[in-house]
Amino acid sequence: MTATTKDQPALRLAGVTKSFGPIEVLQGLNLDISPGERHAVIGPNGAGKSTLFNLISGMFEPSAGDISLHGKSIAGLSPHRINRAGLARSFQITNIFHRLSVFENLRIGVLARHGVRFGLFRPVAKMRMVNEETADVLARVGLASRRDDLAGDLSYSEQRALEIGMTLTTGADVILLDEPTAGMSREETAQAVELIRSVTEGKTLLMVEHDMSVVFSLCDRVSVLVYGNILATDIPKRISENHGVQEAYLGEEAA
Repeated sequence: MTATTKDQPALRLAGVTKSFGPIEVLQGLNLDISPGERHAVIGPNGAGKSTLFNLISGMFEPSAGDISLHGKSIAGLSPHRINRAGLARSFQITNIFHRLSVFENLRIGVLARHGVRFGLFRPVAKMRMVNEETADVLARVGLASRRDDLAGDLSYSEQRALEIGMTLTTGADVILLDEPTAGMSREETAQAVELIRSVTEGKTLLMVEHDMSVVFSLCDRVSVLVYGNILATDIPKRISENHGVQEAYLGEEAA
């Protein structure tokens, strides 16, 4: 984990542009996210939110501009190297190992962080530190009772909780969550919000989310992305009162 200073953003986008052939999906984005901040990116379908997440997490390389994590450029680095630098991401579509147990899913991340490999002379079951850290994450995401169950047998909301847990096992202090409450009932959403609030305490959170009740109750600031440009960045109350934002995305429900 990289040390931060009070004045240094945890994540900075400077003139970030992404083009696919003649199509410019993102156009010179500038955004600073402070250490410990919970920040949401909202916007209509096709605004470029997924492309933005793919750029930050290393799936795509910017066509122009720079992305820095704790003051060091990560633009163009592989997802693996960005993760090692302190940034972890969950995906819009649940990305877990369905035929492994819940505990095994989480333990893979802990093993990778410690650089531990499987071997005849280092059986995983005897790696006390790894197992203890895995059990701690398991408890934090509320899945201790499902420890030995196959991940594929979990409910949808439990699978999302497991995926959040998998981001925590990397030890990253900047977490990207892509629509973490999509497809959940109101009760499941409320539980997910409390989980996210708890596990990201002291960390920096950047999330894409369509549920405005989630965004406004959880996040410190909100950026509105429309047609590849950031229309506004502000605290939730001012975003909800911004007439330009209402016309472009939120509509009358936000007023």
